[in-house]
Amino acid sequence: MEDPVGFLHFPRADASKELAGARVRHWHEYEQVMPNAQAGVQARRCMDCGTPHCHRYCPVHNLIPDWNALVNEQDWCAAYEQLEQTNNFPEFTGRVCNAPCEDACTLSIGSRPVTIRSIELAIAEHAWRAGWIKPQPSREKKFKRVAVVGSGPAGLACAQQLVRAGYRVTVYEKADRIGGLLRYGIPDFRLEKYVVDRRIAQLSAEGVRFRTGVHVGVDPGFDELHRNSHAVVLACGSEQPRTLDVPGRDNDGIHYAMDFLVQQNRRIAGRPVQSGRVIDARDRQVVVIGGGDTGADCVGTAIRQGARRVTQLQYHDCPPAHVDRLCYWPEPVPGLTENDHDDEGCRHVWAHDTVAFTAHGGHVTGLRLQKLRWEKTDNGAWTKVAIPGEQRMLPAQLVLLAMGYAHPVHGGLLQGLQPALDERGNIQATGENYLTTVDGVFACGDARRGQSLVVWAIREGRQCARAVDEWLSGSSLLPVVGIRACKALLLNKKPRCAVAHAMRSCSIH
Repeated sequence: MEDPVGFLHFPRADASKELAGARVRHWHEYEQVMPNAQAGVQARRCMDCGTPHCHRYCPVHNLIPDWNALVNEQDWCAAYEQLEQTNNFPEFTGRVCNAPCEDACTLSIGSRPVTIRSIELAIAEHAWRAGWIKPQPSREKKFKRVAVVGSGPAGLACAQQLVRAGYRVTVYEKADRIGGLLRYGIPDFRLEKYVVDRRIAQLSAEGVRFRTGVHVGVDPGFDELHRNSHAVVLACGSEQPRTLDVPGRDNDGIHYAMDFLVQQNRRIAGRPVQSGRVIDARDRQVVVIGGGDTGADCVGTAIRQGARRVTQLQYHDCPPAHVDRLCYWPEPVPGLTENDHDDEGCRHVWAHDTVAFTAHGGHVTGLRLQKLRWEKTDNGAWTKVAIPGEQRMLPAQLVLLAMGYAHPVHGGLLQGLQPALDERGNIQATGENYLTTVDGVFACGDARRGQSLVVWAIREGRQCARAVDEWLSGSSLLPVVGIRACKALLLNKKPRCAVAHAMRSCSIH
């Protein structure tokens, strides 16, 4: 690097965000793409560590120090070439990833980490503007058919890798448009759908066939699909929501988070919404139960719909404002997440459980809450304990359950296919070859490992594609994360520090 101590000279500067008062009046993305010059300065903060934990803790093992060095030199084309080695869709992760790489950045020990996610997005968007991202159809044709069930990030990544390896790939999606949670799960203010559309256009030009409105296991039946394919990949996600089994749950006005988010995304896209099932936060007191990304998306959506008040309820204690990161580094600090919607007017209630819902005329009017404290057991685990006499009421006319997802839906496809499930109810598929207990059927993404991040889904799709290629052809030239990836870098003689970094950080794979 030109400035090996840039982190001493330049403070962290995040990408600009539209002011809260303005952004709640529309549905467009409010976080801006970092300008090239600013990205170059921020890239100079990279310490070029001898042991880059950012690379190690990135699920796709992005070569972060390498493309930081290239951005610093304003060599954007080479930076994108480095980025696309490991990530099919950096413009997705640059927008919605929780950035475990930044938690693992060495600078985060005593300062603020490098703005890795923003730099990644700047690289990807520069590449799109420059016209460097083009279809890459395979010159090799293997004439074997692979069916991918599900068009979320895992399914799309798997399909793209396989079609580039020469297979005939068809992606089946039960919704009316391609994209899975990218399309209808994540709000437009975090991920506008033109971003998804341009990647789908690329995949189509590479040869991927898309079929929408197809509920595999219902129509067509799985047997038909299996007969017409040499391999099947289940990338159907984890869609069974966790519920809240307390008195009053069956009253109107209590909905699962994804029903709320999907409906709003369909409205914005101009798609029909089921009549009589409209979920609208306008002029209502809204309570969102759950503190993850889905809960935050519900909060932002309710505010933009014109809710009178939005409260986010969590059973965890309020995280401290300042934490000694050295106690956790390179792991993320538990429970410490940023939420842009606090600036938009969201209120929080911490360390409370919902014990009942109140209602009038069959419609929810509020929640009865129990105050909690957290105690450590003899074996070191934390457990929640109800504080006697500490209950309160919280008014609400709309309650959104955003407590995560337990496992894939077990009806329909899985009921007919009957693959083995693990102890959590996910599809059992080995880590090395992604094979289920059904011959020729693979699984990847949230359906296999449980609810997780978009970047993990991309990794799963890429790795599953390689496993399918090896199973069908006996070997594979598709990339792999881990030690074998490091050896491939050596053989390909990739520039700069990529090889050294990869060799030092391949202990997690």
